[in-house]
Amino acid sequence: MSSLSLADRRPVLADLVPGALARDLALVAGGAVVTGLAAQVALPVPGSPVPMTGQTFAALLTGAALGWQRGAASLLLYLLIGAAGVPWFQNGSSGLFGASAGYIVGFVFAGALVGALAARGGDRTPLRTAGTMVLGNLAIYAVGVPWLMAAASLGLADGLAMGVVPFLIGDAVKIVLAAGLLPGTWKLVERIRSHR
Repeated sequence: MSSLSLADRRPVLADLVPGALARDLALVAGGAVVTGLAAQVALPVPGSPVPMTGQTFAALLTGAALGWQRGAASLLLYLLIGAAGVPWFQNGSSGLFGASAGYIVGFVFAGALVGALAARGGDRTPLRTAGTMVLGNLAIYAVGVPWLMAAASLGLADGLAMGVVPFLIGDAVKIVLAAGLLPGTWKLVERIRSHR
């Protein structure tokens, strides 16, 4: 039995879309495409080989909106297609090499984590959403920073200085946006349901 019992599970946003298998396939593909589009919003970060992109925000929202299974599948699809050569990683790149590839691998784990937390109501209030997004970011850093350190032959202090510190303000902005967007979407859904 999983640690998330059926009694604890709440619907995620994707559960509100009618359908079953076709819906799930479309949502998984759609989440990958949205993440790929968001990756094209990339800003160079002085002193770091890793750019600041919109793909982190898209990956975390994908996990929250789709739930852990569809969210992880969507981000795994994004990773596999980009690794196979589709140029939809940051700045139209592809392939799983270089200093920032570990962050892309981390998206899969973050999508699963954020999706599981959303199924427990982790996207229903601003405070819970902020906590969910912080944990999702930590999952991305847990894979991305060691990969950066290995790719660029960095020690821990330099890895953190290049792979975490320059992104903290951007992450905070994304967390604030998510903390307004996700609970706001749930309030809208509840309002629509109450008027039916």
